[in-house]
Amino acid sequence: MSTVHPLRRRHRPAFESGSRTLSVVDLFAGCGGLTLGTAEAAHAHGFAIDVRLAVDFEDAAIRAYQANFPSAKTQVAAVEAIFDGDLGSKPSGSELSVARSVGTLDVLVGGPPCQGHSSLNNHTRRADPKNRFYLRMARAAEVLRPKVVLIENVPAVVHDSEGVVDRATKALNAAGYTVTNSILELVRLGVPQKRRRHVLLGIRTGLVGDDIDLGEVLAAGTQRSRDLRWAIGDLANQTSNSWVDTPSRPSAENSARMQWLIDNDEHDLPNRLRPPCHQGDHSYVSMYGRLKWKEPAQTITSGFGSLGQGRFMHPSLCRTLTPHEAARIQGFPDYFTFDAAVTRTELSVIIGNAVPPALAATLIARLIAADVFGEPDTSRPAPE
Repeated sequence: MSTVHPLRRRHRPAFESGSRTLSVVDLFAGCGGLTLGTAEAAHAHGFAIDVRLAVDFEDAAIRAYQANFPSAKTQVAAVEAIFDGDLGSKPSGSELSVARSVGTLDVLVGGPPCQGHSSLNNHTRRADPKNRFYLRMARAAEVLRPKVVLIENVPAVVHDSEGVVDRATKALNAAGYTVTNSILELVRLGVPQKRRRHVLLGIRTGLVGDDIDLGEVLAAGTQRSRDLRWAIGDLANQTSNSWVDTPSRPSAENSARMQWLIDNDEHDLPNRLRPPCHQGDHSYVSMYGRLKWKEPAQTITSGFGSLGQGRFMHPSLCRTLTPHEAARIQGFPDYFTFDAAVTRTELSVIIGNAVPPALAATLIARLIAADVFGEPDTSRPAPE
């Protein structure tokens, strides 16, 4: 019996149907990568998902989220305007209102903006106001009291000058959570790209027995490495009128650079063929580079359509990656729609900023298997 390739599935599972329900809130939600991963894990174990709230300040991202999770309650807003209280303080009026609306909660997930921590932002990453968004996840956990809180970010978040990971951990500990954190190599979770992410996982004390090791939950995956051919090999000659399958239009200079790489069977462009600003001694050899079929892709960013922003040239064709290919490399199946984007820039940002669903799918599946969500939660009193 043949198995459908996980990224080529065209029919969305009935995530809202199941014998039990898993309630979810997704903050800094983007198009819903963490929600999708949670939904996939839940569906595989007979749970329906109920998205009580998904928030992002980008309208385009929420449009995409709503298109893929039509029954979800979504909101275009700044998370810090909703969860506006200080860590450890009594809930504010805004916080009480959202807590009443959400009710009993199983899973809180979020990927706060990470540009302040990114290694591409060398000058400000350790002292950037965006870094404080990380603490809004801890505040939301204080207010909503989920069984599980999962915060995703770039590895460099641990070097933040304000110590946001340690501060979030202490706040969650004080709120009654057992917390652990780790850096995950997503290629070991079956993601076909060389992407590393920092994950903080908190579970309400009392929901985990002595037989569960949170370190094991965040341990490296066991899936074999997926290469680029596995992810997008069938899309090389895809023809479609949709811009999702249309690559960006390169300049004449970049077309010539890509043709040189193919004609010479090279993957790194020599200095003499690079723009002057990319010549000389540097460590950015991936810029203007060609991908390899037998390896995972480099980390997908919103610049996947630009030859000068990374190793984003197709392995065998004279073009950069299409949005469809970039979405596949991120781990989004074909049933996940990005039609809500109205400009190519929106499309690139939505896909490039997304969290690969496999991250949440792996971790939530492990927690379901450990029976963290096994019994209905009746311990949390209604907000006053």
